[in-house]
Amino acid sequence: MKAILIIWLGGGIGSVFRYLVQLGVSKLVHVTFPAGTFLINITGCFIIGLLYGLVSKYSAITLEWRLFLITGLCGGYTTFSSFSYEGISLFKQGNYTYFILYILLSVVVGLFSTLGGMTIVK
Repeated sequence: MKAILIIWLGGGIGSVFRYLVQLGVSKLVHVTFPAGTFLINITGCFIIGLLYGLVSKYSAITLEWRLFLITGLCGGYTTFSSFSYEGISLFKQGNYTYFILYILLSVVVGLFSTLGGMTIVK
């Protein structure tokens, strides 16, 4: 039960951060491309890479902190469910160039961001 509460707390905080970033980006960027979700996915991938790198390097990081930071905070912050929905929406709207660009950039840059976060910790 303790683990569930820890994840719930981290997930709530991550979700609020996601909302605030999405809101801020939508006020700054006015294009069809889902820039807010893209930014969240990329920064989330980078943060989770950093955290996994830290957990691998330092055994002093407890299970509770891992659950809070990785499963909770990052799980609440990252938005691949939104990514999927927005990608399908771009496709259904006939925005095929943005659809392909969004999918490719999110996956490729996300993978490199995760690797970058892990590499920095090493």
